Amino acid sequence: MSEWIPFILLAVACLAGTLLTALRLPGTWLILFCGVGYFWWAGWPAGTGLTLGVLGGAALVGEVVEMLASVVLAKRAGASRYASWGGVAGGFIGAIFLSFLIPIFPIGTIFGALLGCFLGAAAVEFSARKHLAHGTRVGFLAAVGFAIGMATKVAVAVAMSAILLVWVWRYAG
Repeated sequence: MSEWIPFILLAVACLAGTLLTALRLPGTWLILFCGVGYFWWAGWPAGTGLTLGVLGGAALVGEVVEMLASVVLAKRAGASRYASWGGVAGGFIGAIFLSFLIPIFPIGTIFGALLGCFLGAAAVEFSARKHLAHGTRVGFLAAVGFAIGMATKVAVAVAMSAILLVWVWRYAG
């Protein structure tokens, strides 16, 4: 029974990491950190380095995709450089503020991030070019990119959790 406790704790940590990722917090890094902790506890079984390398690479890819998806789609809409980053900043600010205004977990955070991304990109683009339709298009595509990036990073967190838990179940347990 006591051998199951670390595995169950690792599974709970992976679930928490996935939920944190959905809230735009560093959940993928929590999953990686918990994997390191488990392998340290287990005495660094064979194959640990490769597994941690794959998890670290996946976490890094998730971060890059999450950050750049909004920027790339906004650029495709013809956004200025500042509007692209205005969408990223607006997404973070919106996630924080609407988390408090709409305290329904995790709806406020996700809705706030999307709305903030849209408003941030659209406002910066409108202020630069004084064209409402173009600013709205840029804001919309920035929000779509933001959603794609967030969904991709959550998928990465789920994949990282699956890789880690299956590896521990099959080889380290």
